[in-house]
Amino acid sequence: MSSGIAVPKRAVLPPLPRIAAAILPVALATAVGSLSTGSNIEGWYETIQKPAFNPPNWVFPVAWTILYTMIAISLWRLLGARPVTGPTGRTWWLALAAFFVQLALNAAWTPVFFAAHALGAGLVVALAMLVMVLWTIRLSWRLDRTAAWLLVPYAAWVTFASLLNGAIWQMN
Repeated sequence: MSSGIAVPKRAVLPPLPRIAAAILPVALATAVGSLSTGSNIEGWYETIQKPAFNPPNWVFPVAWTILYTMIAISLWRLLGARPVTGPTGRTWWLALAAFFVQLALNAAWTPVFFAAHALGAGLVVALAMLVMVLWTIRLSWRLDRTAAWLLVPYAAWVTFASLLNGAIWQMN
């Protein structure tokens, strides 16, 4: 343990409750997004101006299916890192808090952008989400590097989505 980081001997939650605790919040965020998008893809979203780098509509559900799977696995791994006392224990709690804040922002973006058609507010939510994803990666790195790495493609996608959101807002 040359790094000074305590390595947990066992997870706080047993495997099955930990799987449920990892999947359910991600599934809830997914459901909010799906319900908020609804017919807006075929309706309003198709009528607004979009930049040339806007991907075809089929890319979004494929990308999000992969990303949500990686997000759930990351949370599962993070929940498996047993909190200990001292700085590592505080880091675990902060990492979980950051994780759930970014997930709440993820769930909030779709209703703001698609349901409310609030493009500027959507950009604010997307940028806040990006900050929280990056902070989650930073905090998770000390606890479980695989959990942190699993969030890197998500951070890249949220960066792209923020650029896309900003361009759409500017064009409309």
